[in-house]
Amino acid sequence: MSCRIDRVVSRDKLVLLQISGWITGQDVDMLRDVLEQEAGPLAIDLKNVLLVDRQGVKLLALSETNGTELRNCPLYIREWVTRERADT
Repeated sequence: MSCRIDRVVSRDKLVLLQISGWITGQDVDMLRDVLEQEAGPLAIDLKNVLLVDRQGVKLLALSETNGTELRNCPLYIREWVTRERADT
């Protein structure tokens, strides 16, 4: 299984990337490309994410450091992202 990304733009021009499935090493480059295409305010909704590996967590941590909001982040992912950000 892989991840699916749905892009939603709100009235206030916030881009919300709704991710579902797994975020693994094979998906990181695709997700990074999608993130790099966005210029304005950005949030990632992780409500429907089932699994994230280390490469996925590193990308999420870097994205959050760069100002992307992580929404509906499962607790285990939140803890892992927080530790990853502390280590860098």
